[in-house]
Amino acid sequence: MSSLFLPREDGSGPRERETFCGPLGLRQLSMDNSEDDPTIFSTHCLPSDPRFWATVTNSYLGTRVYHDVIHVNGVYNGAGGNTHRAILPSPINVQLKAPAGTEPLAENFALDTNTGSFLHTLEGPSFRASQCIYAHRVLPHVLAFSVSIARLTTGNKPITVLLQASFSPESPDLDLHVGPDFQGARYLHGHTLTPEQPGEPQQEVHMLWMPVPPVLTLAEDEQDRTWDFLTVVGGSQAEAQGCFAEALQLQTRGSLYTVHADAWAQLWADCGLDVAGPLALRQALRGSLYYLLSELPQPGTQGSISHGLSPGGLSNGSQEESYWGHIFWDQDLWMFPNILMFNPEAARAILEYRVRTLGGALKNAQNLGYQGAKFAWESASTGLEVCPEDIYGIQEVHVNGAVVLAFQLYYRCTQDLQLFQEAGGWDVVSAVAEFWCSRVEWSPQEKMYHLKGVMPPDEYHSGVNNSVYTNVLVQNSLRFAAALAKDLGLSVPNQWLEVADKIKVPFDSEQNFHPEFDGYEREPIPILLPPPPKSGEEVKQADVVLLGYPVPFPLTPDIRRKNLEIYEAVTSPQGPAMTWSMFAVGWMELRDPSRAQVLLSKSFINATEPFKVWTENADGSGAVNFLTGMGGFLQAALFGCTGFRITEAGVTFDPLCPDLISRVSVSGISYLGNKFNFTFSKDTVTLEVTVRAEPWAPLLEAELWPSLTRLPLPPGHKVCFPHSAGRIQKSSS
Repeated sequence: MSSLFLPREDGSGPRERETFCGPLGLRQLSMDNSEDDPTIFSTHCLPSDPRFWATVTNSYLGTRVYHDVIHVNGVYNGAGGNTHRAILPSPINVQLKAPAGTEPLAENFALDTNTGSFLHTLEGPSFRASQCIYAHRVLPHVLAFSVSIARLTTGNKPITVLLQASFSPESPDLDLHVGPDFQGARYLHGHTLTPEQPGEPQQEVHMLWMPVPPVLTLAEDEQDRTWDFLTVVGGSQAEAQGCFAEALQLQTRGSLYTVHADAWAQLWADCGLDVAGPLALRQALRGSLYYLLSELPQPGTQGSISHGLSPGGLSNGSQEESYWGHIFWDQDLWMFPNILMFNPEAARAILEYRVRTLGGALKNAQNLGYQGAKFAWESASTGLEVCPEDIYGIQEVHVNGAVVLAFQLYYRCTQDLQLFQEAGGWDVVSAVAEFWCSRVEWSPQEKMYHLKGVMPPDEYHSGVNNSVYTNVLVQNSLRFAAALAKDLGLSVPNQWLEVADKIKVPFDSEQNFHPEFDGYEREPIPILLPPPPKSGEEVKQADVVLLGYPVPFPLTPDIRRKNLEIYEAVTSPQGPAMTWSMFAVGWMELRDPSRAQVLLSKSFINATEPFKVWTENADGSGAVNFLTGMGGFLQAALFGCTGFRITEAGVTFDPLCPDLISRVSVSGISYLGNKFNFTFSKDTVTLEVTVRAEPWAPLLEAELWPSLTRLPLPPGHKVCFPHSAGRIQKSSS
């Protein structure tokens, strides 16, 4: 049975309403969880550093288990460079404890990615008590936890557990006031203290939550019971009350948790990424995909608004935490490609965030003396630059190229013209093109356009000229803008393609590699075994190695190899987590499974135990839970192992199994309104279009290379062929 704290009919106090379902009845984790399950992360004690405790998030609310802070997506406090995610006190910061003198109990903590639930279990000879904490998958305004007690032996003594709660209705970021109770729930409401920009409205927050008693007791005549506690947050009193009533209705029917768990089950049925390989790799893949999906709305959810994806996710972003919940290029370059392949609706919502903040980007460019739009290095609500250090906001203009690349990939993958014709996508792409044309300078000596005074992704170097990564993105942005204009029936300014064709892309023809920027010092590597540890200026993170993938840029195998070798030798081991994944992709492109395996293994060393929470840096510093690192790592498998590239003509593939992997399986890939699965081993490839998700979706085929054999891909039929490269494209028949 399940009981829920509600007011008596006369309103004088709480009573219990019985229902018949709860998390304990749906899924009970064994205290001796199978060690080879890549989907459940368990431990008998929590990490000593609470930053590494599991997070529970959905598209609207985020927290860390047993943490006193909730974050609400899009709710920031503080002016300009001081803006940060507002702290809302958390009523679900409640820990399950056994009373003093209780029989010896075994204890287990587990993050179950199958159901999007965190479970804490106390188990002894005569009873089991379990707490389940989750951010509701279908009702994003709801955070919940339940406590279940079950007898394991015959007997009729009452069983009591303690609930250790720490809640104070206060916040350093919100002016909060206690309001009247609503259907037995406490009510707290208020607004942010300081808007991001003068004249902007202060954001409202309204929270309803069920009070938590100090003890729960299973009565003498009961075999089991589950108590549920809800927390609901909205932007208005009406929204909070409506969401609370909806959640209460589901709970009354005994289906609140069932709906949540079933939604996760459906999500995993519709998309996945797994390998036949080391358990640690499988767990890292599952954990990374889980945390990324946790931040997104459930597919099929209408009207979802994205306020962007921050490097630390929605569970982080307070003023004492890294990056304050700001949105960087991390979203567009490192996270977006994975999201696009599995959930194009969520991908579009992310692009719509850039559309909504275009006004701020236009002002950023104007403030710097340029035309068009300069997207902020760090943005929050308005799109105006909120980076607390001017040098990054002024010089890291490459964020513009990442934003446009995301729009380009989305267009190629969905052919969604409506986003560009009616919903502001064209305004973003064209405004970035205008910015580039106003930002470059003509060099009469070299007869090329230069881009001066920038900071590349390698933040160890500032004020450089002609960052090769940035300039290639300039080319890509301008050429995509010109092609899109033609598709939309618009004229193409001559300057766009002129700048694209004539911008300098630094290349050292003697040493056959791309210097990171004009004047980058690279010492020739002498013929020694082993090579010296350094062969040039140290760089912070992946920069030049991003050419080829994820930035589309043609490279010969020799140049690609030389870029990888040179920059692998000089990349700082203290750099951020996503770097090594791009080296792994490069070695997979070059068909080197041994070196790819080394870099692939290196690319997830920042995933901490036991809950696979990522740190930004190898020493544990920086942002947690670092979605950027997860995004890069997922791309190493999703685009590296498969060889997927999203092109104008289709999705190309060139699969490779690194040394320790014998099979790769990707399910639920979206392309042109179709969903397909892609599985391969060292010998064979299997393709299956599972569903035409949209009525307009064209039939697909696979073209194999170099034979040019075309294999129809009718929905519901598996097509198997010997290991080969090729392209998934619209059917020619």
